[in-house]
Amino acid sequence: MVRATTPETARRQAPHSIVSDPRWARVLGRDRTADGLFWYSVVTTGIYCRPSCPSRAANPINVQLHDTLADAKTTGFRPCKRCHPDGPSTDAENAAIVARACRLIEQSEGEPSLNALATAVGRSASHFHRSFKAVTGLTPKAYAAAHRAGKIRDGLVSGGSVTEAIYDAGYNSSGRFYEKSTNMLGMTPTQFKTGGANEEIRFALGQTSLGAILVASSKKGVASILLGDDPDALLRQLQDRFPKATLIGADKDYEALVARVVGFVEAPQMGLDLPLDVRGTAFQRRVWQALQEIPVGQTVSYVELARRIGSPKAVRAVAGACAANNLAVAIPCHRVVRNDGALSGYAWGVERKKVLLDREGARTARAAGLAYD
Repeated sequence: MVRATTPETARRQAPHSIVSDPRWARVLGRDRTADGLFWYSVVTTGIYCRPSCPSRAANPINVQLHDTLADAKTTGFRPCKRCHPDGPSTDAENAAIVARACRLIEQSEGEPSLNALATAVGRSASHFHRSFKAVTGLTPKAYAAAHRAGKIRDGLVSGGSVTEAIYDAGYNSSGRFYEKSTNMLGMTPTQFKTGGANEEIRFALGQTSLGAILVASSKKGVASILLGDDPDALLRQLQDRFPKATLIGADKDYEALVARVVGFVEAPQMGLDLPLDVRGTAFQRRVWQALQEIPVGQTVSYVELARRIGSPKAVRAVAGACAANNLAVAIPCHRVVRNDGALSGYAWGVERKKVLLDREGARTARAAGLAYD
């Protein structure tokens, strides 16, 4: 028997119990992450909705919260025509569509166009592009490029020739590949195939107020800035990162460059006017670029950083990219904090993160409520 619900029944549950229920705040915020966790119904309109429903917020005195869809249906109300609470959420639908598009990209011999992908999944090009970027953190074109780069890497280390790896990855000509190969691999294809053999990495160890520092450079620019307590441990990290490269110890000219990096660590507001050799995936490079755009003396949360790169749901991936940063201070991952402003993990130690933020004035500014996201 369907249970009848009246405004008087709702009023016995609300307004206090509804307003004080944390789920109501998620309804007001149209929180898509709450979809599927609970539902709500509105007595005056006779409908039930999912938490992210875009309809105007109802008066809580007329609202009931339901733990299950079945419970929402027992009200005898009809499902909302705007949020379709009986079906999969918009996010779930978009995730399924994007997953299908990813498979199409991965199975394609070449690089499918945006219009071709959108048509294949039954969406407009603009809507598909936005959905794809929101779910993966990359545009379809960047995802395709990253997938091809992965195939190139796999092909180069599997024992085949460079030419075979190029054509197996879908490049129609070696010329098109070689135009992008150094940025894609961080070195020439032959060097990558041999594990970085014949690549020269110059390095030097120094000392800062934060402890030991190791600076290493390729021909392209500074490739590593590592901080720690044990210089030998920093050198082992460098060797692990470039296992077959030729490591060349410091000379006087390079020690002068290291001195500039040390000066930058001690006074970040001076800036570091040196070329960087940034090696990472397309997503990591987007995160690192966004980090470099955070001004000295300011911080952002991981959530805000994900929003800034256009991937608000990729918070964990953003944190992972921060952790993978090999250029301490130059790519200022220390300027990312938790939502409540508390310090979280830092590859070179939370105490160093605290000192860097204190030195930049960020923590002082936060305490004063100034210039923070």
